[in-house]
Amino acid sequence: MKTVKLYRSAPGAAPRPAARVPAGRLAVLAALLIGAHSVAAVACQDRGAKAPEARCESLSFGGRERSYRLYVPAVLPVAAPLLVVLHGGGGGAAGMEALTGRGFNRRADAAGVLVVYPEGVDHAWNDGRHDLKARTVRDGVDDVGYLRALVEALGRRYPLDRERLFVTGISNGGMMTLRLACDAADLFAGFVAVAASLGEDTAAACRPAQARPVALVDGTEDPLVPFAGGEVRVLGSRRGRVIGAEATFAAFRDVAGCRSVEAEPPLDRIADDGTALVVRRAVGCRPGVNVVLYEVQGGGHAWPGGLPYLGKWLIGKVSQELDATDETWRFLGLGGSRRGPV
Repeated sequence: MKTVKLYRSAPGAAPRPAARVPAGRLAVLAALLIGAHSVAAVACQDRGAKAPEARCESLSFGGRERSYRLYVPAVLPVAAPLLVVLHGGGGGAAGMEALTGRGFNRRADAAGVLVVYPEGVDHAWNDGRHDLKARTVRDGVDDVGYLRALVEALGRRYPLDRERLFVTGISNGGMMTLRLACDAADLFAGFVAVAASLGEDTAAACRPAQARPVALVDGTEDPLVPFAGGEVRVLGSRRGRVIGAEATFAAFRDVAGCRSVEAEPPLDRIADDGTALVVRRAVGCRPGVNVVLYEVQGGGHAWPGGLPYLGKWLIGKVSQELDATDETWRFLGLGGSRRGPV
């Protein structure tokens, strides 16, 4: 039986080899990246020791008890920004914290920002793809409504700045972020989607209440969510269709009334990671609205600067040309950014 090395690392540390896993089991793991199946997984729970780590809480919504992890800095301003961070399909809140090396939490301490990591139903989000094979789609779970309710619940407990509510996510969570950019632009003030583009269904129905800043971080060699659009595939299994990074970029430029696009020169600081970065910025948009595509040339289905959560043969290359955590913080104007992408 064919086996493949997985890697297990402490958040933010260099990956080290773990167990060899049969390739058949890797197929299941790969499917989870896009929310194809549900498996028994550790629910949101307080794991203790590693700071700065969020704590577990829950909210009743739509007949379900929905869990989430919440990071509250020691000092909050009179009106605190909120960042909602959405995991990928098959993932979870604690895994999303680890993927980013708890970088959002550390930045939140410096800037006085609340950070919440919600859990999808059976580890997936209803991101608008009708043909996504996930319980959240089959059951018609109202994830837009849930995330609205979560913000309202947090607002009753903490002094939220209602003008600075933001969302980011990866893969299925990135697609959910883009659905919110279409369906909840009246509530959220900015969006960053990683390894994701608009699903065809979502794009066809996208009518934002207002133009908002939107950033896309997409790898041109993503083997799961195609940069140019088309079928999302996990080891040959079909998981719906997306319009692609360029078309998604164009769609939100249209919403913002942008006139043209300016591309920055390619950045290749890390010679041996096999990737380069081209930043494409929309210009002439409505006041206060930025639309940006971070095109990670050679990049795969990954959070740039984050952990290589599965093998390169499966998800492609994890670029180090961009720290997606830091750039998300910078793009959304949250402050406390430690270093820039260019």
